[in-house]
Amino acid sequence: MSYLELYKTGELAQRITELKELLEPCRLCPRECGASRISGERGECGAGQEAEISGFGPHFGEEPPLVGKGGSGTIFFAFCSLRCVFCQNFEISRGKDKYSVKTVELAEIMLELQERGCVNINLVTPTHYIPQILDALLAACERGLKLPLVYNCSGYERLEILRKLDQIVDIYLPDIKYANEEIALKYSRISDYPRVAKEAVKEMHHQVGDLVLDKKGAAVKGLLIRHLVMPGGLAGTAELMKFIAQDVSPNSWINIMDQYYPTYLAHRYPEISRRITRKEFLGALAATEEASPDFQLV
Repeated sequence: MSYLELYKTGELAQRITELKELLEPCRLCPRECGASRISGERGECGAGQEAEISGFGPHFGEEPPLVGKGGSGTIFFAFCSLRCVFCQNFEISRGKDKYSVKTVELAEIMLELQERGCVNINLVTPTHYIPQILDALLAACERGLKLPLVYNCSGYERLEILRKLDQIVDIYLPDIKYANEEIALKYSRISDYPRVAKEAVKEMHHQVGDLVLDKKGAAVKGLLIRHLVMPGGLAGTAELMKFIAQDVSPNSWINIMDQYYPTYLAHRYPEISRRITRKEFLGALAATEEASPDFQLV
């Protein structure tokens, strides 16, 4: 894996040092809230000094290229920089389900997932813990970790941070949620999401390219984009697919997801207090295919 080369040369350790400097004041995500996390203060996202997770294990519900035969080795990190009112994992994203893990414990989790036959290490919402995660990655490399690293995120990422992850992350798995700033502000409490996410996805593709599979059909490198179809077309699917085709890659691998359901605070918003219709989902698929017939839909 790419990170093994950086580990051998000492570059991985240098990147970790640079990223730790962004913990106080905290500037890891685009909110740049400035919390003194090393001193124990929690950021606007909720994250503190140590990494906190809600659980880990082989996951067979991810996209087929990420699952392989042994499952995706998922580690679910607590908290999130977004505030999605329809979050399907709100117990985790709001920190209701969490426990802290030290560097050695997180490294042991990675190694355990490898030992259990997982085909990758899947970091779910890792943005606000990147220095801590890479500390654990370094320790795991010393003990034989060699699986592809998946960066499973909301798409709301700082370019400066992503560039420090170049040649460390093997597979980027971002959501791309909204095309419209007002919609993003209303449902995720952040207005600059469309601009930030678009720039982030372009940088991810620049680093790893289109998704590449091994002979067994498991992903080893590249970009796989997720998009959740919302009621009433509120996500702006057609516009986002055109952006991906024109500015990222017409051969992109994309998962158009139909599993939206009204949970968490969605009942407060009548327009999203229902599941999507079959017509809405088929319309999203048609818009995707129209944007590029060469998209790989998973």
